[in-house]
Amino acid sequence: MFGGKAHPNDSQGKELIQKVLKYSEMLENVDIYFVEDYGMEEALKMVSGCDLWLNNPVRGQEASGTSGMKAAHNATPQLSVLDGWWLEGHIEDVTGWSIGENYVEGEDQDEVDSKSIYRKLDHIISVYENERQEWLKIMKNTIALNASYFNTDRMVKEYVTKAYN
Repeated sequence: MFGGKAHPNDSQGKELIQKVLKYSEMLENVDIYFVEDYGMEEALKMVSGCDLWLNNPVRGQEASGTSGMKAAHNATPQLSVLDGWWLEGHIEDVTGWSIGENYVEGEDQDEVDSKSIYRKLDHIISVYENERQEWLKIMKNTIALNASYFNTDRMVKEYVTKAYN
């Protein structure tokens, strides 16, 4: 399932969404769903009912990653670029996985990230299908380490002590 909303001026983002939908029609035995105009109501349903949260924004342009934080509260491991909250919350093979971990400024980010996503998905799917106890451990770590720290209580405390003082 994909959810997204390209900025009105983001023609590349809109084209990418169209490509994903076009290519999804070519896949056999795989259903791809795209949630248009992804917003808070749709996010609520998605973050509470998925096995892996994939987040692959352009590095350096992630607003914060609040949907991923909410997914963590539902024991959902993450696969994301190291940006936004995931830069702090990521612990490889413990709370989830990073995308493009070897990215060097100036490289073709899409190429690095693409190779990384496929490599990581092979590993993640293997753990999910073949190592159930390990997968459950990662889910528990997601709640214990990510959800316990990335929450509104911490956010309000940081705003009060850092932004307003």
